[in-house]
Amino acid sequence: MMYTESKNGTKKLTTYQLTLTAVMAAVICVLGPISIAIPVSPVPISLASMAVYLAVTVLGMKLGTLSCLIYLLLGLVGIPVFAGGSAGAAKLFGPTGGYLIGYLFLALIAGAFVGRFAENKWKNIAFAALGMILGTIVLYALGTAWLAYSAGMDFQAALWAGVIPFIPGDLVKMVVAVLLGSAVRGRLLRAGVLKGKN
Repeated sequence: MMYTESKNGTKKLTTYQLTLTAVMAAVICVLGPISIAIPVSPVPISLASMAVYLAVTVLGMKLGTLSCLIYLLLGLVGIPVFAGGSAGAAKLFGPTGGYLIGYLFLALIAGAFVGRFAENKWKNIAFAALGMILGTIVLYALGTAWLAYSAGMDFQAALWAGVIPFIPGDLVKMVVAVLLGSAVRGRLLRAGVLKGKN
């Protein structure tokens, strides 16, 4: 990751990196409210997860996770960026809040797999996809456990309500995000805006 060195020896993010992080946080905020309620689940189909996949594929673990954190904080303070234009602590810590918090773990895990093969595009894409799958499994586990606890459901019922209906769509989101994100990341690397694995 590129940094500038301050006078006291600490590392600071460059203006380019801060701008990219803000842009990707804005992308998550724009896509996050776009959602479709489904009758079999209290969890809506949302584009937020695709935006998080895209952010970490473009930026890597640290900046991608930071953009996700900004999104969650904006929603927490009342800006309507969660599914359906919702916001606030009640939403973040409500029955579906485990999936929102799970985005941070998704970003950390998926981002750790991004850009590990400097000169091999297809290995990078395959590795990024693997990271997304593993990160999504953790997101599913956290979200399901919290949904079961807060809604008084057993784990199996919560799994059918909050995970099973979403697997096909999430796989499509991963494919779109990894292909688009890898192309954007490649351009940023060639332009010297991003360097290294993250």
